[in-house]
Amino acid sequence: MSGHSKWSTIKRQKGAKDAARGAIFTRLGSAIAIAARTGTDPDMNFSLRLSIDKAKAANMPLANIQRSIDRGSGKLGGEQIQEIMYEGYGPGGVAILVECATDNINRTYPEVRLAFNKHGGNIAEKGAVAFQFDRKGMIRIQGGGDDVMLQALDAGAEDMVEEGDESVVYTDPKELAKVRDSLKKIGIEITEAELTYIPNTTIEITEDSTAGKIMRLMDALEAQDDVTNTYVNFDIADDVTID
Repeated sequence: MSGHSKWSTIKRQKGAKDAARGAIFTRLGSAIAIAARTGTDPDMNFSLRLSIDKAKAANMPLANIQRSIDRGSGKLGGEQIQEIMYEGYGPGGVAILVECATDNINRTYPEVRLAFNKHGGNIAEKGAVAFQFDRKGMIRIQGGGDDVMLQALDAGAEDMVEEGDESVVYTDPKELAKVRDSLKKIGIEITEAELTYIPNTTIEITEDSTAGKIMRLMDALEAQDDVTNTYVNFDIADDVTID
């Protein structure tokens, strides 16, 4: 697994700003609605439990959470929300997966394609990019060290990477629930848990101009209301200045 990622840090900071201004609620609500399609009981539906936990961590009102569950279950009527993944390439040939939740693909696809086209990228055919990523469970925890790593591995994790005061634990997607619950039981503080896509190899961006173009593309993609997440195979060198 890759170690500390400058892009990961930038994205988390951006997510915190989005949460502060409430812009993240739409995305969180869509994720809950998607998860609720396969069951509205979070005790029986681990994906829904993860989505609700993430929404609560962002201080999303309980009424909004329930409305999203009702929307996903079809209780509110209207167009059903669905999940779709777009694949593309950005400046420097970097690979990008764009996860969306939408009730109107005819609206979402042109918006995502326009973001790519305006910022030096292009949409790719289905499967042209996804093979460069592996599906993994990801658990972000407080602390680190050899003892914590051994506890994570004993709980069924595949790997752990330290990032400052935190560590990221990676699991097989099917083992995410078991590992998360095991870590909680032994008193490890969990700050985030989700299914994610990890690149097989990483492209390091070393030029300021290329980094700037990529960041503008990522900002344009993540500004779309229907975009719930993005996954990339690039990282930005520490000495690069992003304008």
